[in-house]
Amino acid sequence: MQATAKTNQLQPVTMYRILFAISLGHFLNDCMQSVVPALFPILKKSMNLNYTQMGWIAFALNMTSSLLQPVFGVIADKRPSPFLLPIAMCLSMIGMVGLAVAPNFYFVIGSALFVGLGSAIFHPEGSRVAYMAAGRKRGLAQSIYQVGGNTGQSMAPLFTAFVFIGLGQLGSLWFVLLAGLGVVVLYSVSKWYKSEIAESKRMKKKQASGTLQLNKEIIFAIALLIFLVFARSWYGAGILNYFQFYVIEKFGLSIKSAQLYVFLFMIMGVFGTFFGGPLADRFGKRNILLFSMVGSVPFTLLLPHVPIAFAAPLLILIGFILQSSFSVTVVYAQELLPGKIGLVSGLIVGLAFGMGALGAVIFGKLADVYSLQFIMLFCSVLPILGVFTWLLPSDQRVKEIHEIS
Repeated sequence: MQATAKTNQLQPVTMYRILFAISLGHFLNDCMQSVVPALFPILKKSMNLNYTQMGWIAFALNMTSSLLQPVFGVIADKRPSPFLLPIAMCLSMIGMVGLAVAPNFYFVIGSALFVGLGSAIFHPEGSRVAYMAAGRKRGLAQSIYQVGGNTGQSMAPLFTAFVFIGLGQLGSLWFVLLAGLGVVVLYSVSKWYKSEIAESKRMKKKQASGTLQLNKEIIFAIALLIFLVFARSWYGAGILNYFQFYVIEKFGLSIKSAQLYVFLFMIMGVFGTFFGGPLADRFGKRNILLFSMVGSVPFTLLLPHVPIAFAAPLLILIGFILQSSFSVTVVYAQELLPGKIGLVSGLIVGLAFGMGALGAVIFGKLADVYSLQFIMLFCSVLPILGVFTWLLPSDQRVKEIHEIS
């Protein structure tokens, strides 16, 4: 009886109310981020921007949110700050107002920095909330949390097609209302988060008693994992930021029609994210990481060479397969670095994706110097780097490493 009570105490129930609330917050946060690439076709025309300048806007957004995420992640691990969640959404709200009234390229860059800063603050604290609310179901909890963010990211093409084509930059003001909703939701979550901090501190002391040994195998695995996410992010940056211009130029599609192809890729990534967790539970995390990269290679290689009629089916397959490891990557990294939830979020969701944002700048420059076709060809080979997944320790080996240490 005492053993049962002790087990229940160590394995609290899954707080679905909080998980869905923080997932909604993640959705709204990433909707704010999606506004920036959604505005690209509008800004390109109204401000006469070239592809390199658009790459720098994406770079400002993603590098701000990404380089600062590990910093805020370490802070979150040492001193959780619940009310940073609504504050983060307020910063994104300022960015939305700035984008709506931006008169030039540099003002857009400044507004993107506010959105990026809000995202950098939100993600580590959001990951901690998802982890604390997970109970026994950490894989499912991470999927619920990440699906919110991926759904928000997938909205960019729809925002372009149904908001910004008609309203232009001023359409960004509508997202101030979404940010206001986010403040309310995250304030509610932060009150629960605050009430859980005392328990979190007790668990942290228990984790500290079993000292984490960062041996060479763990360091190598984390570095390789970041590299793999880096490659996956470069592919996503190419599709999200430039595929729309590619099909407009090559096939003569309208802006609205082009956005729907990008949306298919992004929304199937949401489904891949959700189903990736259960698949990893059945077949192993490393196996799903390998499948998500290598399994998409035949389709990514075909995409730049097929007629427009085949683009949609290929994007559906690529989006689902490639993103099936999204939440799995985070859970795998958490098992490599137990007790470092904020740091893991900063490294995997933040820094690795931010380094991938370099791709937006490089792709923009390459598009100006060479062509959009060249960009698509370059992106198509990136998933081949997934073969290096074999060098990661197996799920069983990860457990053995921590048992030995």
